[in-house]
Amino acid sequence: MNHANLHNLTIDSAAKLIASKQLSPVEYVDDLIARTEILDPQIHAFITPTFELARQQAKSAEAEIMAGNYRGPLHGIPLGAKDIFETAGILTTGGSRTGSHHIPKTDAAIISKLYQSGALMLGKLATHEFAHGGPSLDLPWPPVRNPWGLDRFTGGSSSGSGAAVAAGFMPGALGSDTGGSIRGPASFCGIAGFMPSSGLVSRTGVMPNSFTLDHCGPMARTVQDCALILQSIAGHDPADGNSFEQPIPNYQQSLEGGIKGLRIGVLRSVWENELPVSEDHRRALEDAVRTLQSLGAIVQDCQIRPMQDYMDVKVVLAETEIFAVHQQGLIQRTGEYGQDFLTRILPAVMFQSIDYVAASREHKKMIAQMQPVYQQFDLLMMQGFGPAPTISAHRPINFWKRANAQVPANITGGPALSVCCGFNAAGLPMGMQLVGAPLSDARVLRAGHAYEQACEWHTYRPALDHNTQAPRIETPDLTPDISGCDEQTKNFALRMAHNAGLRLNDLQLNLLIEAAPFALAMTERLRHQRDWFDEPALCFRPNS
Repeated sequence: MNHANLHNLTIDSAAKLIASKQLSPVEYVDDLIARTEILDPQIHAFITPTFELARQQAKSAEAEIMAGNYRGPLHGIPLGAKDIFETAGILTTGGSRTGSHHIPKTDAAIISKLYQSGALMLGKLATHEFAHGGPSLDLPWPPVRNPWGLDRFTGGSSSGSGAAVAAGFMPGALGSDTGGSIRGPASFCGIAGFMPSSGLVSRTGVMPNSFTLDHCGPMARTVQDCALILQSIAGHDPADGNSFEQPIPNYQQSLEGGIKGLRIGVLRSVWENELPVSEDHRRALEDAVRTLQSLGAIVQDCQIRPMQDYMDVKVVLAETEIFAVHQQGLIQRTGEYGQDFLTRILPAVMFQSIDYVAASREHKKMIAQMQPVYQQFDLLMMQGFGPAPTISAHRPINFWKRANAQVPANITGGPALSVCCGFNAAGLPMGMQLVGAPLSDARVLRAGHAYEQACEWHTYRPALDHNTQAPRIETPDLTPDISGCDEQTKNFALRMAHNAGLRLNDLQLNLLIEAAPFALAMTERLRHQRDWFDEPALCFRPNS
């Protein structure tokens, strides 16, 4: 066959060629490695390439397939994994200087499942520090560049996964999502990204961000390819306390049937009022609504709680949990963490037990409030991210200032899919989301596939040239502005940091002080009158 465009193959098309013995896994891997070696110096999608391992795995896969032992559509397919997924004998850094010598002894459960399916490991991909923070210029690895614009942000925290797939270094990759970390890079990089229902995919051996809100899932060129990866990685894992037994459908077959009669609630007020998007993005979202209608869906506007409500709960829960994970490291090695990571995690010292429980009680209420919404609608449509801003425009403090439209799906525990819905005038991709009730993964994928097949956005590819010089990233002034913090708040923040065992230098103290008013505002919004019997979301009932 013509090997000139192997990097443009989807998983589905490559799998069919491999299964019919028209494409050699060894040749496929070699082609992708050659492309990566030429172009990744522009993109920086990899932290640790594992090219020789992939070649060895490709030789084994080819021998098995030639002997008639074909395992399925991932057999012989090269993939990558965000560098928070433990890989036996392979450096797994978490994107942090503090993890720069960490070599696990075992594979994460999700990695083992991929290997069992015959997938090949091309490498460990860049991540924002511990799947948190944003693009940092003060870490051992440079920020990942967006293939659609080398001065542009990829989104995070699955930055390398999004960029590697978009750049044609691999047809699919693993990401994780606590508040949009699969869907954000998918939107900005013009690919598909799927966050499965809570409990569907194991998190064992994946560096935690939030025990309550973490999800692991696929990123690929198409929804169909996400379904193929999901088929391999879904299933109960008794080692993961969040996992539970449930029927696993055939996701590939579930893609068929279209969406005629499907009831879709459109969260138009979010992109028009709460979190306004650009005019290009607004037009793309409205075009997407019309496309869904043309496919036979019953589309109506829908309202849920304000995005800031979900953000308050998410941040108090997740920042408390990630602070607990890293407290000892922060006490002993504060200076080894990046400034962006510290801007997010240090203010968690101000969250008290009453705040965490209040957030969990509100979390349970939010889940209950979504039940009538999902009785009225089969799924929700809302904005994704895009177009990508420049890397130099990133400001860590904005994490505390702004809500985002990705968070409701993490809070309510259902699946969420990001697909490209168009390109702006500058040729940058823009995304939309389809969000479902827990365990409606197959339905969300089917709707996304139907939309994708009715459009052509998934066929677009960025133009990359090895002769192109990536533009220099202007170093922004990230000096903390502490003028908005009153003396009482400042003293409280310093006292809580001391109580947590932190000994911070002047810059680190100012990072904490700058964010302190925004963090406390979140806790104040959660501290309202509650009934004695309001339970937190963390009340488990095994028999329910």
